[in-house]
Amino acid sequence: MSNDASDSVNASTRYCAVFGHPIGHSASPAMQNAGLAALGLNWRYLAFDVHPDHLRPAIEGARLMGFIGLNLTVPHKLPALDMVDVLDEQARTWGAVNTIVFETRDRSGPWVPLGATETPPEREVRSRGCNTDADAIVQALKEAFAWESLRGASVLLLGAGGAARTAALRLAREGVSALYLVNRTQARAAELAADLAISCPGVVVVQGYPSTSVDLVINATSLGLKAEDPLPIDPQWLQARRPRFVYDMIYRPMETGLLRAARSAGCRAANGAGMLLHQGTRALELWTGRPSPVAVMRAALEKNLYG
Repeated sequence: MSNDASDSVNASTRYCAVFGHPIGHSASPAMQNAGLAALGLNWRYLAFDVHPDHLRPAIEGARLMGFIGLNLTVPHKLPALDMVDVLDEQARTWGAVNTIVFETRDRSGPWVPLGATETPPEREVRSRGCNTDADAIVQALKEAFAWESLRGASVLLLGAGGAARTAALRLAREGVSALYLVNRTQARAAELAADLAISCPGVVVVQGYPSTSVDLVINATSLGLKAEDPLPIDPQWLQARRPRFVYDMIYRPMETGLLRAARSAGCRAANGAGMLLHQGTRALELWTGRPSPVAVMRAALEKNLYG
């Protein structure tokens, strides 16, 4: 069935969505709906502001209403670990869920994505928690900075939530030499440092700012979404140390205060649009079982973000 933007939603339309708090900044609907249209699917991708206290019933409601799947953004990626029926290997490895695939049993018994069924099933449906962020951050960094390998790099990571944890573990797997962890709540940074010491003993993990420069700074906090937000980094350290690269996972606004400060300090800087694209195309593949139209989704994302 044709799925042009001009087509109306009808009784056969199926749904997927992103849950976050806040969610008004999200560019995922524009990107994902363009992908769905290119695949000729009568599906729609929606965005919902879900308070953390309501995440569990919201996930359950989506399951009961026959949603194909969900994306989860700040602050839901860690809590969702305990709110899905099963975790895939990526979610278990990286310790966060950013994608949920609703599944049912096919006639021969194995679990299959609801997107592989023609109609919402009458049989049992379960939720499978996945993580598409980990590989997306590495791919985005390599693209943004023409960086062939992150092996041996030193990284200052701002934040200790779900996105930060995924980035830290994935970068450690890439072979970075040192991770410096800065978070508003020191206890959460200490918890992440302890996890890294166990899972990645070959990486030097330090809480706090390094006394020297680093190759890369990553902002994995939500500071920068609002114009009045303070910088997530000590501006004096940034000016004095001048890291090579600064990557802000935030993609709207296009240039956050951190990115402006980084460029003013002479650093190469990029926002999180590339990470959003790559985690989103992989999520769509999990839901549909088909290759994503990456070029179409990239164009839709850039149009939504930059006009």
